[in-house]
Amino acid sequence: MTIQTAYAGLVAAITPLYDNREAANIAHLVMEHITGLGKLDRVFHKDSDLSAPQEAQYQQAMTALLEHRPVQHITGKSWFYGMELLVNEQVLIPRPETEELVEWILLDHPAQPAWRLLDIGTGSGCIPIALKKQWPAADMWAMDVSPSALAVATKNAGLQHTPIRFIPQDVLATDASKVLPSLNIIVSNPPYIRESERANMQEQVEAFEPSIALFVPDNDPLLFYRRIARLAKEKLEHGGKLYFEINEALGKEVVEMLEEEGFQDAKLKQDMFGKDRMVRAVKK
Repeated sequence: MTIQTAYAGLVAAITPLYDNREAANIAHLVMEHITGLGKLDRVFHKDSDLSAPQEAQYQQAMTALLEHRPVQHITGKSWFYGMELLVNEQVLIPRPETEELVEWILLDHPAQPAWRLLDIGTGSGCIPIALKKQWPAADMWAMDVSPSALAVATKNAGLQHTPIRFIPQDVLATDASKVLPSLNIIVSNPPYIRESERANMQEQVEAFEPSIALFVPDNDPLLFYRRIARLAKEKLEHGGKLYFEINEALGKEVVEMLEEEGFQDAKLKQDMFGKDRMVRAVKK
């Protein structure tokens, strides 16, 4: 099987699951992963045959994609804010919307302050690693309840040469704040998808990404936001800022909760798709 034949066969196989453009992009990622060749090099070598091990890897990738497994789990990698990060089923695959959250923080503070920041529910570590890259003097902390997620985040921080203090801690625990210093910024992309929304999700997400990082009970969808807001009241310095990624359907509710908790200047921001996706608030 030649490289071109393999690529074309992969596109044809997965097109029923994805639109044409996405199918082509996924096929390119898989072929680059298997061959080690970028798009231009694969054009030059399009008539070269895959080796037997490469053909076996190709067949495994085809089967996985037809089972709706995300391509990032096949390659073990995902891009975020210009960085290639390791990912697996223990962490969320970083999203473009979360890049926008990072960008908002950076735009708010162009002087690159040497502050203490905390990311709660860090997963792959994408948020603190991206911020540390831009603010090398910052003291970056990151918390997650999952030891497996922290293992991935620690590897990513090492590969990106970004020293970060990772803490194994459940933010819902009553003693979660005891291990933390005073902070200037807290950021979090916590679980925010209501259980009732599960049925409407893509199978690639619902079946293969960690439920612990995705879902909250219908009867308390602001569970994590409320707990983090109270931790922020305790640990943020005067004028410190709290940044959230949110469920697009709950922007008003998050803002109202923050105001009830005593935060000022709560601002709701839309993402690139025009959906309510981020909130920023300031501690008095």
